[in-house]
Amino acid sequence: MKNFTFACALLILLFATGRTSLCLEQQDYRIGEGDVIKVMVYDNPDLETTTRVSGNGTILFPLIGELQIEGLSVSQVSSKIAQKLASGYIRDPQVSVFVEEFRSKRANIMGEVKLPGLYELSGSTNLVELISKAGGLTPDAGSEITIKRKNPDNPGQDNIITVNLKSLLEKQETSPNVSIMDGDSVFVPRAGVFYVTGQVKRPDMYKLEAGTSVIKAITIAGGFTELASQKRVRLIRHVDGEEKVIEKVPMHTVVLPEDVIVVPESFF
Repeated sequence: MKNFTFACALLILLFATGRTSLCLEQQDYRIGEGDVIKVMVYDNPDLETTTRVSGNGTILFPLIGELQIEGLSVSQVSSKIAQKLASGYIRDPQVSVFVEEFRSKRANIMGEVKLPGLYELSGSTNLVELISKAGGLTPDAGSEITIKRKNPDNPGQDNIITVNLKSLLEKQETSPNVSIMDGDSVFVPRAGVFYVTGQVKRPDMYKLEAGTSVIKAITIAGGFTELASQKRVRLIRHVDGEEKVIEKVPMHTVVLPEDVIVVPESFF
């Protein structure tokens, strides 16, 4: 049931967030091979051009000829064309550029999604949309997702972005860190598990979410039974290959993967 609820929240957020104005989103988009762009020059309809970016990152434009635009943002392409036209062709040209078809952006998503692989990104794409493209999360997916992103200032070093997907869905946040960029590698890890045994209503193994405390874990397991000794809860944890037992564990203690929470029976 929890997985179903989580999946529903994912879909609701996907459709609720929608997209902001496409024109605004396109201004930061970097043009690449295969993109189809439309260029319009105010009061010069004969210059209206729709063209695909070639394999070497260029387009052909009337009066100007071949123009290198790969890697430029949409707004930078507008400025570059305007500057070229202003150099002896048109006085104070007003140039508008729109991306008609996106073909150059791709991102890889691996791990606990139903259809891992390489995906083309149509315009501005966020993490939730990419997960949807990949068929959604598997039941074993964890919530701490990592995004490996190329560092434009240091090509030999990647930036690592960590996203708590559960927090993202609950708060319905959107931020640049959650936007998926060309060349991103997204990894959805398998969730850790913990165990609750003894005097709880539903002793079992449970999927671990980041920040889960002992008392929350017990609540997930249905809470204490009437026979539970609530002040004598202990936690069994493996540290460096050795089993460590924490007696009378504080209820605010954060649970780690593979922890075992034992709720003993009261003597009275």
